[in-house]
Amino acid sequence: MRPIELAYGQQAFTLNVDEDRFSVLSINSSSQTPLSDIDIGNALDSPIASAPLDELIGSEESVLLVVSDATRATASAQIVNLVVRRLIQSGVSPANLAIIFATGIHRAVTEQEKVDLLTPFIVQRVRTLVHDAYNPSILMSLGTTERGVPVEVNKALNEYAQIILIGGIGFHYFAGFTGGRKSVCPGLASAKTIEGTHMLALDFEKGGRKAGVGTGLLDGNAVHEECERVTKLVGPAFGINTIVDEQKRTVGIYCGDWRLAHRHGCEEYFTNHSLEIAAPRDLVIVSCGGFPHDINLIQAHKALDMASHACKEGGSIILLAECRDGFGRPDFLKWFESVDSLALEKRLLREYEVNGQTAWSLLKKAEHHRVYLVSDLPAEDVKRMRMIPVETLEVALKATSSCDAGFVMPRGAAVLPVLGAP
Repeated sequence: MRPIELAYGQQAFTLNVDEDRFSVLSINSSSQTPLSDIDIGNALDSPIASAPLDELIGSEESVLLVVSDATRATASAQIVNLVVRRLIQSGVSPANLAIIFATGIHRAVTEQEKVDLLTPFIVQRVRTLVHDAYNPSILMSLGTTERGVPVEVNKALNEYAQIILIGGIGFHYFAGFTGGRKSVCPGLASAKTIEGTHMLALDFEKGGRKAGVGTGLLDGNAVHEECERVTKLVGPAFGINTIVDEQKRTVGIYCGDWRLAHRHGCEEYFTNHSLEIAAPRDLVIVSCGGFPHDINLIQAHKALDMASHACKEGGSIILLAECRDGFGRPDFLKWFESVDSLALEKRLLREYEVNGQTAWSLLKKAEHHRVYLVSDLPAEDVKRMRMIPVETLEVALKATSSCDAGFVMPRGAAVLPVLGAP
């Protein structure tokens, strides 16, 4: 037996893995060394397809830093501190700096989260701004894209001379990857723009996902390409993309041109975070990787999506997701009034909402697999979503004891199982 820690919120379950029955799908974290401030400084000095920050930004210019909210682990505290200090050393006044949280349609960042994401030093010295995708008074129009998507973004993007995007690279189940352009769209876009770009993930003529849309895909991915078009209209000066380990420490950084640096980082992330499997198996035990990856069900779904790649049709998935913030949206459960995923899909054709697409994706997985959910969510709500509520990992293991060989995924959202040759 091999003991493995499976994160759950800010705690963990210990699983004694029978290696004759289970294979562990995880990357070799022992080969990853957290980057020091010097390492990150060197990367900022040698950006990808771009001049360094001190050459791009004049001392008299105003600068807006865009950072992710509490649903993402991006090592923003370390990165923002280094960038702010560098800008000030090059002559930029703290009064000309501001930081905005790219919340998209997520809830606002709390005061404690601001401190956690930026450190007390930064919060006390640099102005922070909030985004509200539903508040027209803080939005401006940049016209429409070639596809006809209305482009509405936060006015702050026009009020500062230079924009720096700071995000984290990870897999995304229909945008391909997080990071890069997602800091602007959906991060600082209006609800209307977010819906217009995200609905491109669905094929409204044939049904289901549109060709080219999926985990780890960028070329031909309509959602990714449209979000890039929106971001191009904003014209960021610089992009910084991090990769973090299970302790949320920076182990990779890709900075420079906001588009090319992100692309380079995504390519390396795919190489290092995809694992070939010979065939799907009967049982997959998956942890989201703990907080913030399981902060709510909408975020936890990303780990469930990865687990579904490794689980055979009709097999079982045990998902460990605390969901301390509930579903992520108070109206998320309304989508499960639909009798099945096909009915939900038809409803989306009539009244599309971004989180309705997440509900549709979750429901399809619950129809194809038995999903046992260990969470803090009410049991009746879990059943309503067609999943099976269980109180502990031990209870879930007893319920699936008849399953044959399986996989264990300690950081579900960070590993993509890829079907290879048997």
